[in-house]
Amino acid sequence: MNAQKSLLQGSRWKAWEPAVWLIGFAAPLLVAQHSLIVNEIAIVALFAMSLDLILGFTGIVSLGHAAFLGFGAYSAALFAKHINPDPTLGLLVAAATTTVLGAACSLTIMRGTDLTRLMVTLGVGLILLELANKLDWLTGGADGLQGVVMGPVLGKFEFDLQGQVAAWYSLVVAFVLFVLMRRLVNSPFGATLMAVRDNRLRAMAIGIPVTARLGVIYTISAGVAGIAGGLLAQTTGFASLDVFAFDRSADVMLMLVIGGTGWLYGGIAGAVVFKLLQDTLSAITPQYWMFWIGLFLVILVLVGRERLLRPWTWFGKKAKQS
Repeated sequence: MNAQKSLLQGSRWKAWEPAVWLIGFAAPLLVAQHSLIVNEIAIVALFAMSLDLILGFTGIVSLGHAAFLGFGAYSAALFAKHINPDPTLGLLVAAATTTVLGAACSLTIMRGTDLTRLMVTLGVGLILLELANKLDWLTGGADGLQGVVMGPVLGKFEFDLQGQVAAWYSLVVAFVLFVLMRRLVNSPFGATLMAVRDNRLRAMAIGIPVTARLGVIYTISAGVAGIAGGLLAQTTGFASLDVFAFDRSADVMLMLVIGGTGWLYGGIAGAVVFKLLQDTLSAITPQYWMFWIGLFLVILVLVGRERLLRPWTWFGKKAKQS
């Protein structure tokens, strides 16, 4: 009964959550000149949430999550360029192809230690990066896949240069997937994932099919990351080798360090803070912006996230009480 009550409480929306999403959807209007940044934040937030599914809720450490982001980006771009420019269909293709890839790669992470998984996931990302580079007749190689022209969203909303349509498109997709992931992690299935994360041997002892759970959640995570990659290619009209780079996997890990793991809003908060810091600092000091982000992370670790975010924590508690 206690476990069931805890799941029900976790699935209920808090008073502050609708406000967060309303602010997000209003952002392309409130800061129209920064709609492209809003779009990018929505995409990387979705990417961070996909990693949180396996890292924060299941305990699978990955340094090659960009493999699925890149595979989704190239899948959507190739589909738009050679078959159909419809964004919705392209996103479904990106989701399907990366889900299949994730299912295949999940076989490699079911055994071994965290160090083994780190090396295997990193290796998969490097293999896909090299394949995209060598298959230049298909992917464009080092020059990237250019000339990707997208049709209007749902046949009505054309992508504009200012980026407002792209921002709302990405926000809607991110919100829908957030709701689905939120439901997933607050379900009995999600509870078994957290049991595996906390103590794998004990989870096996009480009858949880650990291997199957790892494979399923890794596949789902890959599909969500692929959708984020599809959004990136569709809203920029371009796919390059950069989407497979180790930097992408490292950046999304830093976002979860900033926002916290084990709750989906950690990926969102981390993406907002990281992208705003990156945009602001790179404009001030283009050569040394990574130094300042590194300094921020050091302070975050030394001081503690709870102390830095104490006003936000207080607000969350007051909203919950009301």
